[in-house]
Amino acid sequence: MWDYCTPEKDRAALLTISAQRDFTAVGSPVRACGLERAVPAMGRLAKAFRDQGAPIFHSVRLYRPDGSNVDACRRQSVEEGLRILMPGTFGVELLDELKPDPDLRLEPELLLSGAFQRIGAQEQVFYRPRWGAFHGTGLEQALCAAEISTLVICGFSFATGARATVYEASARDFRIVVVPDAICGASEEGLCELARMGVHLMDSDCCRSWLAHRAAGGASAVAHEALSSDLPELTRLAM
Repeated sequence: MWDYCTPEKDRAALLTISAQRDFTAVGSPVRACGLERAVPAMGRLAKAFRDQGAPIFHSVRLYRPDGSNVDACRRQSVEEGLRILMPGTFGVELLDELKPDPDLRLEPELLLSGAFQRIGAQEQVFYRPRWGAFHGTGLEQALCAAEISTLVICGFSFATGARATVYEASARDFRIVVVPDAICGASEEGLCELARMGVHLMDSDCCRSWLAHRAAGGASAVAHEALSSDLPELTRLAM
C-alpha cells in the first residue's frame, strides 16, 4: 500500500522557522530555550541540504514599529515600545550558523511586499505575518512549483511557529519531518501528538544520514519503495 506520509528525500526541502538573532540574544524578551542544542543542529541541517543541492526556505518575522502587522498577542507591546524583529535591525537577521554567506543581509521591504529573497542557488527567505509559514505567504506555490512533497522543519519555537506550520503543512497534504533536537521547546507530549498525525521524527544526525543518500531528480514509485524501507530505523523520537 502506498504510504501518503512517508517522506521522499528526493523531493524534500528544509524549512526553518524564525531562525533570527532576536530569538537568541541574551536579555531578549523572546529568547528561545534550548539554544545550545538547537542552533548547532539547525546549522548542520542547513549545511547538509546545501551540500546536497536541496532547497532551503527560511521563514522570518518582521514587525513594523507601529505594530500594524504584529500578532494580536504582541501588538500592544510593540505599540508601547517593545522593539523586537524590527526591519533593518541586527536582531531581525538570520543566524550566522544558517547563512550561506556571513555578510548576507535581509531586504525587509522586498520581504514585506510578499516577494522571496534569493540568498543561494536553492535557498530563499520569505516573510510570514503569523505563526504558520503558510498563512498569507507564497510558500505553498513555491513548493509546488519546485515539485516539493516533503518538508523537514526546524527552528524557533515548537509551541508557536513550528507546530502551527506542521498543522498547516499537514492540511495541504505535505509529507513532514520534524527534527526535535533542531527545534527549541519541543516537548515529548507535543512530539507524540505530531507522530500520531503521520509526522516523522528524526534527530539531526539521522536526518543528515537519510538525506545523504538523496538521488538526482524526483522520486519515482521505485524510489519511494526504497525510501520507505529506510525509515523504520531512521524515524524515531529524539529526546
